[in-house]
Amino acid sequence: MKYSLSDLIRHYAFYLGGDQPQVSWAERLRSVCGAFLGLAFVFMTAKFLGERSGIDEWLMASLGASALLVFALPGSPMAQPWAVIAGNTLSALIGITSLHLIGEPLLAMPVAAALSIMGMFILRCLHPPAAAVALIVVLGGIGHYRYAFFPVMVDSILLILAGAAYSNLTGKPYPNKPPK
Repeated sequence: MKYSLSDLIRHYAFYLGGDQPQVSWAERLRSVCGAFLGLAFVFMTAKFLGERSGIDEWLMASLGASALLVFALPGSPMAQPWAVIAGNTLSALIGITSLHLIGEPLLAMPVAAALSIMGMFILRCLHPPAAAVALIVVLGGIGHYRYAFFPVMVDSILLILAGAAYSNLTGKPYPNKPPK
């Protein structure tokens, strides 16, 4: 059977982002501006809090991925407050514990990521960037449990607050309301 060039392009376009939904430029700009403003708010606030408390670690590296969900996909179950806050905090705790119990990063990293996914399933707080938090903790050799609460939990809460304010001010309801 002979296929035209346009048939082949249409068929293979799926593998090059053809499965992504169409998003208006207004929505793209709303999401990008929200992520910028939200992350700037989180970074400045967390840096201030870190300096006031004498803590050097005030930033969680996977926050950019969390911001994508909160600002670009605010309706996603994985962008809801419980998922972001509990998923990130739980994963940090699991990563720290894995580092303490296993020690060898090449084994501790997959254990930490896998157990954080299991924990998120159990607590119903699936948040994909949180699995990266577990890896970052092990890779960074972060062994103190305080890190799970500051910066991870605090940054997550600040991001949720920024996301809720921005989304609601720009006409996107966030967080999702539970069904009646």
